[in-house]
Amino acid sequence: MAHTVQINPGMMTWARETAGLSLEEAAEKLALKDSAKLTAVEKLRAIEMGERPLTETLLQKAAAAYRRPLVSFYLPHPPQRGERGEDFRTIAGSRGSVRENALLDALVRDVKARQQLLREVLEDEDEELRLPFVGSATMKRGSQPVVSSIRAALAVTVDEQRAAKDPVALFTLLRAAAEKTGIYVLLLGDLGSHHSDIGENIFRGFALADDVAPFIVINDNDAAPARAFTLMHELAHLWIGESGISGPLGSVSENAIERFCNKVAGEFLLPRETDPLLPDLNNANVAEVITATAHIARTWNVSQAVVTYRLANTGKISDELAAAVFQAFAARWREQKQRTSKSTGSGPSYYMVRRHRLGTSLLNVVRRALQGETLTHTRAAKILGVRPTSVDTLLQERSFAA
Repeated sequence: MAHTVQINPGMMTWARETAGLSLEEAAEKLALKDSAKLTAVEKLRAIEMGERPLTETLLQKAAAAYRRPLVSFYLPHPPQRGERGEDFRTIAGSRGSVRENALLDALVRDVKARQQLLREVLEDEDEELRLPFVGSATMKRGSQPVVSSIRAALAVTVDEQRAAKDPVALFTLLRAAAEKTGIYVLLLGDLGSHHSDIGENIFRGFALADDVAPFIVINDNDAAPARAFTLMHELAHLWIGESGISGPLGSVSENAIERFCNKVAGEFLLPRETDPLLPDLNNANVAEVITATAHIARTWNVSQAVVTYRLANTGKISDELAAAVFQAFAARWREQKQRTSKSTGSGPSYYMVRRHRLGTSLLNVVRRALQGETLTHTRAAKILGVRPTSVDTLLQERSFAA
């Protein structure tokens, strides 16, 4: 006879809803079957109403399907505090559906768990070097000291930025430099499959400030030219020691932290010495701004949105005009994504994509820990977000520089 568990049935409803799943979707994920008397959905509804017993096996399936620790189901009541915590100040607000925001919450929880596991690995290997730049800056001193500190830590010069081939090459340069400092930069826009995609309109990126294993996650559903700005924005979060989720660059944010981090990112990618070269476009229309920003963007290997943000920040265009231009860029990106999704052809291998998303730094740490037998394949799989059987192939696909 199956073992039953005694929990507040409302916890099942809470876990399902905060995972962004309907009753129908959840019943399928839990592998519930129709019977002569009840459909799978009716069975799940009865369990959530406390009218049908919950088995230990089904609870374990729910913990996996809803991406919740098993112990959380034994709480007497659903927690009142938001999933992202008070330290996650998001400008995304109520954008997107309940499902999309639930997916984002699940992604944040997942990455936090990976970060904690990695920190434990570093501590076990006596590699938990404290990173002095995390939390080293304050907003009171202004953006330029932070820009200068980040540039010194990354050791990337203005000339190197301009010499990059294109925005993708610039992001690659900045990401590699950030990882050399001890920061883990991941490209994640879903929970493991395209069925759980989280749009760039929900989040652009987020930072988990930690002085041993700081994580930056960049939504790879966003346009490739936008990633350098997101990376620099999240680095600013680390420098001021503030974890946070960044929403789309759709306006000049009213949130003080987001506005500050955007300013740091903009001034790093388009240094202040370029300010006199930025045209005054206060009397221009949206089309004219788009045309004017294209040349500057190509020269500095940044997105046109970055140029637009700097124009607004320096008073060369109004915030209202900047918002309209941002909307035009967003519409253009949506159209581009639609065209790309319709194209066919073979792409890179699963493992190649995974390696790119995870970054060399994270892969190297896991690889060394496995070789040193301080990490099991099961824990390695959790850190990397893959199945235990995929770990060796992922790490052996190519050699990683130490």
